[in-house]
Amino acid sequence: MGKNGKLWMIILICLFSLPVLISPAFADVSAEAASNGHAWWFWPLVLFIITFIMGIFAVLGGVGGGVLYVPIISGFFPFHLDFVRGTGLLVALSGALAAGPGLLKMNLASLRLAIPVALIASTCAIIGAMIGLALPTNIVQIALGATIIGICILMLTAKKSELPDVPKADKLSSALNICGVYQEASSGEIIDWKIHRTPLGLALFVLIGVMAGMFGLGAGWANVPVLNLLMGAPLKISVATSKFLLSITDTSAAWIYMNKGCVIPMMVVPSLVGIMLGSFVGVRLLKIAKPAFIRWMVIAILAFAGVKALSKGFGF
Repeated sequence: MGKNGKLWMIILICLFSLPVLISPAFADVSAEAASNGHAWWFWPLVLFIITFIMGIFAVLGGVGGGVLYVPIISGFFPFHLDFVRGTGLLVALSGALAAGPGLLKMNLASLRLAIPVALIASTCAIIGAMIGLALPTNIVQIALGATIIGICILMLTAKKSELPDVPKADKLSSALNICGVYQEASSGEIIDWKIHRTPLGLALFVLIGVMAGMFGLGAGWANVPVLNLLMGAPLKISVATSKFLLSITDTSAAWIYMNKGCVIPMMVVPSLVGIMLGSFVGVRLLKIAKPAFIRWMVIAILAFAGVKALSKGFGF
């Protein structure tokens, strides 16, 4: 069997095994098994397997691991939502910390753009984490389900603009000197960029920060559209700055969960290792996988998990 054949075999195994592993029947069996007692390594092993597969599809689907982790693990496993959200923040944080230095070194992540946004989003993420821990679990589950379905709609409808047309920088971005220059590697062109609609964009990051802290989600799904489509930053700058932002925003919220005892190594370690190893495999499969098919599959999984979160919240 050739190299491509082996890679396709891996992705087919993942495709067929993921629906089984996240099915309600599997969750029910797992809950029943937990009540009967299990070896200490059982749940870490299950988490490792699930997050490994999740890491593959996160790369292939172009989404962060955190946005898949929280709805799937909270919806189909008998873990308390607080622990899942705390771990989800660290899952999103690990990827951001790994990518951040390289993006800054390549002059793609902009500190001038990131610092005012991070100040707002990280402060609001702390508030969101405190709100999420104070609210009843069923209310948070309902809000999480509605948010995940909203993410699915955003993924279906959101467009991207490589180089948005920004005729003139607004007063606030000029005062903060939010602008920059980078070289487009594909064409060798020097791109001189600036942003506009800064007050509205910063106001939206209040909501994004609260949602990131409240639900334990990486906020890249919201950061990029606001930075790119609303504020007019080039797509590469938006994606790179968003990734760097997660390392600040998620750290702020994660401390709240850690302080409340909602971060436990038995969940965090296998989840992080599984996501990272799955991401390495996903990068290799990305060359031969069909992005459109994977994207639709990720949207379907998220929609299914969102409906499950709503049903748990309403007690169905």
